[in-house]
Amino acid sequence: MTKEPRKSEDSSASSGGELEEPTQLSGQSSRHPGKKRKYVPAVTPRLKIFLYLVFGLFALLTANSIYLGSITALEAVTQKLFQDYFYIWMFLLHLILGLLLIVPFIIFAAFHLRATFRRRNRNAVRVGYVLLGICIALLLSGIGLTRNIVDLKSPTVRSIVYWVHVLTPVAAIWLYCIHRLSGPPIRWKIGIRFGWITGVVIVGMVVFQLQDPRDFSTAGAPESAEYFEPSLVRTNDGGFIHQDVLMNDRYCLDCHQDVHQDWSKSVHKMSSFNNPAYLVSVHETRESRGIKASRWCAGCHDPVPFLSGRFDDPEFNMFNDSTAHAGITCTVCHAISNVNSERGNADYTIEEPIHYPFAYSDNSVLKWINHQLVKAKPSFHKQMMLKPFHQTEEFCSTCHKVHLPAEVTNYKEFHRGQNHYDAYLLSGVSGHGLRSFYYPPEAQTNCNECHMPRKESSEFGAIPNQLTGKMEVHNHMFPSANTAILWMYGEDEALKEHQQYLQGITRVDIFGIRDGDDIDDPLTAPLRPEMKTLVPGDRYVLETIIRTLKVGHIFTQGTADSNEVWMDVTVIEDAHYDENGKRTGGKVIGRSGGLNEYRQVDPWSHFVNVFMLDKNGNRIDRRNAQDIYTPLYNHQIPPGAAQAVHYGLVVPESTVKPVTVEIKLQYRKFDQTYMDVISKFHQKYNLPLRGTVLDGEYRNDLPITTLAEDRITFPVATVAGVESTVAVKNPTRDIPAWQRWNDFGIGLLLEGGGSEGQLRQAEEAFLKVEEMEQFHGPINLARVYNKEARLDEAVDAINRAEKFKGTKWYPDWTVRWLKGVIQQQQGFLDDAIENLTGAIEYRSAETVRRQFDFTKDYVVLNFLGETLFKRGKQLRGEANREERFDFFSKAQKRFEEVLAIDSENVTAHYVLNQLLILQKANLERRLEESPASDLKVEISLLSDRIAFHSAEHLSGFLQFPTR
Repeated sequence: MTKEPRKSEDSSASSGGELEEPTQLSGQSSRHPGKKRKYVPAVTPRLKIFLYLVFGLFALLTANSIYLGSITALEAVTQKLFQDYFYIWMFLLHLILGLLLIVPFIIFAAFHLRATFRRRNRNAVRVGYVLLGICIALLLSGIGLTRNIVDLKSPTVRSIVYWVHVLTPVAAIWLYCIHRLSGPPIRWKIGIRFGWITGVVIVGMVVFQLQDPRDFSTAGAPESAEYFEPSLVRTNDGGFIHQDVLMNDRYCLDCHQDVHQDWSKSVHKMSSFNNPAYLVSVHETRESRGIKASRWCAGCHDPVPFLSGRFDDPEFNMFNDSTAHAGITCTVCHAISNVNSERGNADYTIEEPIHYPFAYSDNSVLKWINHQLVKAKPSFHKQMMLKPFHQTEEFCSTCHKVHLPAEVTNYKEFHRGQNHYDAYLLSGVSGHGLRSFYYPPEAQTNCNECHMPRKESSEFGAIPNQLTGKMEVHNHMFPSANTAILWMYGEDEALKEHQQYLQGITRVDIFGIRDGDDIDDPLTAPLRPEMKTLVPGDRYVLETIIRTLKVGHIFTQGTADSNEVWMDVTVIEDAHYDENGKRTGGKVIGRSGGLNEYRQVDPWSHFVNVFMLDKNGNRIDRRNAQDIYTPLYNHQIPPGAAQAVHYGLVVPESTVKPVTVEIKLQYRKFDQTYMDVISKFHQKYNLPLRGTVLDGEYRNDLPITTLAEDRITFPVATVAGVESTVAVKNPTRDIPAWQRWNDFGIGLLLEGGGSEGQLRQAEEAFLKVEEMEQFHGPINLARVYNKEARLDEAVDAINRAEKFKGTKWYPDWTVRWLKGVIQQQQGFLDDAIENLTGAIEYRSAETVRRQFDFTKDYVVLNFLGETLFKRGKQLRGEANREERFDFFSKAQKRFEEVLAIDSENVTAHYVLNQLLILQKANLERRLEESPASDLKVEISLLSDRIAFHSAEHLSGFLQFPTR
């Protein structure tokens, strides 16, 4: 009797130990009794090699995946970063093992499928098919996630593929167990042993890694101050960072072509000694105050030589050293690990970022591996190089807010310089300011959406726009206002992008014309539709307005002493224009804001700037920050506000034709004086500089950008007093009449200050707005009356404003603030506290939708704190002690909120100092009544705090006046 062949222990479960069906011969039945079926094993000895190889690689991949998954899960739960250099090597191992698995798996699957697809155990075969499909999905998803063959740009698609890759191994293990049920028993002991060993190793690795999470919210080492002060920049370990790390921009170019292209033409790239204007200024600072003083500049302008230790090197050559021309590199911004405070002056911490292996290699193969790691695991790179604070205004404040310390000026310990951050924070544009004249439909919650607008891109780093679905990146040219440096470098195309950006940020309006130059003379306004016929020989005053529109900070801010913004006014008799609006003829009879042969602006023009003086009364005219002492005037305009500019006009007696007035708001980055200084410096050191020198003086050919313009034509009366028969047509102004009156009133209000004349004119303007049934009228009248101390009239105006409650865009928060201010002056402190608190904490469905949050308006917080302090001081005597100190405690809380927003705020420090002195006196009295050791400790701690706040508020704060 013939024995049945035994089942092979190594055969696949899909065979089930079955015999292969014999091949049918022609004319022979398959059930021929004399034929025995030939046994063919599902896994041959040779195929077994590939099976073991697949098992081994899969086991290693499983262990590796559990480690990687554990770290990812821990990060999701703890919101901390545990990935490090070792983790990235483990991820590289994951890729290598995955790639090694592909070939043996394909070989095994092909031959095993061929040997088993006709087996009688159809259940095992079907499960095998599903298992094969799952394994193919596992491999394909892994290949897809490397983003090598197919670049999965859509985050949704990548997420789906990722979860396919995560879940298919689990499904594969489960299906394999089912697949093996029809075969010999699985050797569980081997798997269990491997699992225990793997588990112990993985747990040990994870526990070890948990000991040192990456912390991006820690200020740098204090020892950094020894080298970096008076700049506030710090490194995480107190040491230097190698220049090659900071200048590795070519590495970024491989994946971020569009971003790199924009950045290479940005003023950030040209911030250092490669900036012709900055080079002159910092050279003077180094010469007049010493290298240490110039460190104040370096934290923001010269981070590469500064952070690498080259800046203080006696051999450092600011003209030729490679670090001197690096500017603000990709790594400098993206390696910042913490914003230490909102004080500015480069108060950030930076550390060398962890890169994927071979980031600095010149070997093409190793570079390919590095790029493959970045593509396959971009999340780690993003965590290293794009922290959450990079999207906040606080990040920008590190360099766009400054104060000048005594080491620089040899004057005061603190002197406020440029400050984009606070101007933005306190504006209506940010949604934080309570006191704005206008508010946007929705707040601009950071600087990026304006100064880093999104643009279409196909680069690796592009992300889809949630509204359009188009792939976009943020523009790293940072379009703004520095049109000078790009022109000096000959980057005329990039310059056009900046000029285009500047369009529409302001507007100008020829609002009215006054007969004569007295405040009581008749005013014809708003011009268009109103019109005035000019009489030859008569005197008039043109009332013009500059209004800020799409600007979230004070206009101009920044280098406001060297920014050249002026009103260019031309008055023409019988003007003619072509179809494009260009003047082709006419006689100029009046001019302000013209240029001379060196393209220097008429010094009698109206400038929108800060006229800064040194201690000898000379103008700060070459960005010599070390000499800044005090401003003569500040003509800057807040966001959502206006400035009134008045021009006297005498119509020549010979005038017979219509008179046209053109006004333009012109902008040029640097004036003639500064450019001549720059030119002479470059000639002295034989450095190239674009431009023309005439008779030894520089001709200022920097581009002039027209920010806004307006034009109007007036009819002229004949000698007999009869209106000219020449037809005059003016297009209707596309601004609502109420808004033109309101802008005029705002300009007069801000210009007037304590001047009664301007405030009375502002009152007239706002009364007109109220006549047009606009809530702006009574609200702004209340501002005027409050400034003039006409408090009863201010109350009446506020009451009239409240009748508009419920009207679209009605700013109830501003009304509450004004009520609180007026009530405080009237002595109704409890009512004032209620309204001021209600304004700060104001929240409604509308403010939520518009993303408004008024708890950061530290000016109003200060006012509320002072009001609470005054209320407490009204409660005298022992019987009121508890209630008195309750008000003091509330006041202290508000001032502490101020210092959390603005740690340098002099008002908060001063009043806190007074509050703490009173608290200390109260504790000392309690100590006399009932001696206790804990009271002594409290008194000691209060003494330390009193000393701190006293030092802060007595350190000599001097700030530019705000209009």
